[in-house]
Amino acid sequence: MSCRARRLPAPEPPGYYRRRPEETVLYEALRTHLASFLERCDESGPEAALPAHVRGELERFLTCGILAHGFVRVRCPTCRDDLLVAFSCRGRGFCPSCGGRRMADTAARWSDRVLPKVPWRQWVLSLPFPLRFRLAWDPELLSEVLAVFQSAIAMRLRAKARRRGLRGARHASVTVIQRFGGALNLNVHFHSLVADGVWVQGADGPRFEPLRVDEEDVRWVVGRVWRRSLRLLRERGVLRDDEEEDHQDELLPESRQLELRLMDCSVQGRIAMGVNAGQRVRAEGRRLRRRHDMPRTRRRMQAFLDGFDLQAAVRIPASDRRRLEHVSRYFLRPAIATERLQLLDNGVYRYELKRPWSDGTEAFLFEPLELMEKLAALVPIPRANLVRYHGVLAPASAWRAAVVPSPSEESSPAHCGSYRPIVPADRVPWAWLLRRVFLVEVLRCARCGGRRQIIGPVTEPGAIPRILRHLGIPATPPRPAPARAPPEFDSWAS
Repeated sequence: MSCRARRLPAPEPPGYYRRRPEETVLYEALRTHLASFLERCDESGPEAALPAHVRGELERFLTCGILAHGFVRVRCPTCRDDLLVAFSCRGRGFCPSCGGRRMADTAARWSDRVLPKVPWRQWVLSLPFPLRFRLAWDPELLSEVLAVFQSAIAMRLRAKARRRGLRGARHASVTVIQRFGGALNLNVHFHSLVADGVWVQGADGPRFEPLRVDEEDVRWVVGRVWRRSLRLLRERGVLRDDEEEDHQDELLPESRQLELRLMDCSVQGRIAMGVNAGQRVRAEGRRLRRRHDMPRTRRRMQAFLDGFDLQAAVRIPASDRRRLEHVSRYFLRPAIATERLQLLDNGVYRYELKRPWSDGTEAFLFEPLELMEKLAALVPIPRANLVRYHGVLAPASAWRAAVVPSPSEESSPAHCGSYRPIVPADRVPWAWLLRRVFLVEVLRCARCGGRRQIIGPVTEPGAIPRILRHLGIPATPPRPAPARAPPEFDSWAS
């Protein structure tokens, strides 16, 4: 036995578990079937193949959270124990880890530094199916429809303010453009947090005047959004003037045929590739009838008109900042919940719905190829922001600096410890986010109780395996499976 006993790494802090994406069903699905899916996509030809930004996000997901691709080294100066934090892929489409980090970071920033301490209301606008597909690939039209929605809310609030003798009123809102539904489908819709009131110019600067929104306001807003959206679509040539029929197929760019086919089928809940192309995604559960044929039941503070569905029932008091942050996380949540995805014995992937639908559907079944195409359709267009600010919160607003809250000592991450790592001013450090969301003090050493320090990133190809082998961690990343023949995907064709 060697006189120099090998020192094992300390156990991880209580409540903290290093993320192991290679053990999840989602990671294993992409590792096994991504090469086959990309090869099938390449058969469409170079002029209509899968776009580079979609292919890149799918491939980068296989490196997210894998220590063999690089990591940040965190060490306890007292007992010299190491904790390794793997790099992320920073995906915007479906990566649960990157989406969760972005969700917690943005929600904390909104609560502490952006959203004024006033009552807020959640407005959710769902769009007709043809318009969802069009907005998914046309960022310019998406911005224009969102501007119509926000203009309608601002106009209604200003009208209510004028009845009270308030002139020059301005509203405030922040909108998250969600691109996904609960069934891994492409569903472009708007989640907005709108201040339940307006700001007017006072003697000492802008002051807030609360207003109460009722169901008549919701019906007025959805009616105006419907009229202005139809006018906008006619001006853009999406709708004909003589008959309101969608002829967007004539306007689709030929170089994006594959990408747009994946998006279109994802919106409609159909399969885009393989022998089952054009068929509906297989559902599991007692289906009473088609969901779109089910009669609609109007809820409180809800109105719908010709495919436009607007809800505004959730109101958050000014004093409940914890609930405000919780609702913000709901807006910014990742597209896929890995705990609801499972691999069945017959090689089919089952994705369970969070709640059963009104027609009895409880889950959806995907072949490997079908799961890959649904994930690819969720990747957003590059350089298209999914978070927008309006009214006095807009970046160019002259009142923004006067209405946003100043971060206090309690809301600042300083209470998590004296160590302050170098991060951008608009980002919350990783360790502080873990403590805020999960109540885990990850920078506290589990061996001696000392304060861990971030040493720095490790990216050298020679140093990565040497450190991992010393700590008893696999030094080679999981290898993607090679492409297979098409019959692998057609095993349960109906």
